[in-house]
Amino acid sequence: AQYMAKVKLMYDLAKLAFETDSTRAITLMLNSVGTPVLQLPGETITDSYHNLSHHGKADDKLTQLKVVDEWHMKLLAGLFQDLKSVREGGETLLDRTMILYGSNLGDANAHSTTNMPTLFAGGGFRHGQHLEFDTKQNYPLPNLFVSMLQRMGIEEEKFASGTGTMRGLEMV
Repeated sequence: AQYMAKVKLMYDLAKLAFETDSTRAITLMLNSVGTPVLQLPGETITDSYHNLSHHGKADDKLTQLKVVDEWHMKLLAGLFQDLKSVREGGETLLDRTMILYGSNLGDANAHSTTNMPTLFAGGGFRHGQHLEFDTKQNYPLPNLFVSMLQRMGIEEEKFASGTGTMRGLEMV
């Protein structure tokens, strides 16, 4: 329960920092390696997040991992709602904030660093869609970073292994 409260507090502090214009950039790292066995109301979790992520396709571990991942998504959705509730210059704070949420692994069980799940919200882009790319010929994630840089007024055409801006991601 203590870990849950700390993560919620981090999201609340992020919203407050943006709302008070204390910062324009925040990085939050949810450390799966150092996470204890979580206690979620009404759920039975028997292992740490890191160990659950190395599930070996065991149904009981996958079920528990899904519960924890859904809990994290509910917290993230709460942050989105909180940012939507704040008006700033005729827009919502979410419209004026880019949030990138992801993982350093595409498949933690195999330690695969390809096809990493990435969620992007806010920042004045058209959202409400799922963009899926060829999993064999990886689409360069740095293309998203180029789009983000350009949205901030930095006229870069390329970043790292990127090939330009992200296709399918348009401004509102």
